[in-house]
Amino acid sequence: MKHASLFGLIAALGATTALAEVVAPTKVMFDEGVVAASLTGVAGDAAEGRKVFANRKQGNCLACHANSDLSEESFHGEVAPMLDGVADRWNEAELRGIVANAKMTFEDTMMPAFYIDSGYVRPLEGFDGQSILTAQQVEDVVAYLMTLKEE
Repeated sequence: MKHASLFGLIAALGATTALAEVVAPTKVMFDEGVVAASLTGVAGDAAEGRKVFANRKQGNCLACHANSDLSEESFHGEVAPMLDGVADRWNEAELRGIVANAKMTFEDTMMPAFYIDSGYVRPLEGFDGQSILTAQQVEDVVAYLMTLKEE
């Protein structure tokens, strides 16, 4: 009987995960820059988010932001705010909005919109119609940013 209950629980969890749909870039709901709901329905992975954050061909966040947690990486940027303690300044929904499209929060920001698939000023050939990051990568970066608290 215990096995049947466990099997039912596993099946229900699998069905819930399977029903979670990725929110398309054009369907992201911003409320004054905030994106309250997950873009994937799946929790972000902070370790993967750290990799995306540091990757010069993906997030490339270090091009503009300094971050003491990534001290092993060289050439931190100085044109955007330091991200040490960012999780103390912004909540998860606010950070999701900023990563997805910072222009919804900061109108004149230079920060790219990481989760839009159209409206770029000068897209590279072959990249129009694609977002810089996937929905899950946005969730992963947000999960990583949520680990950056003041010590």
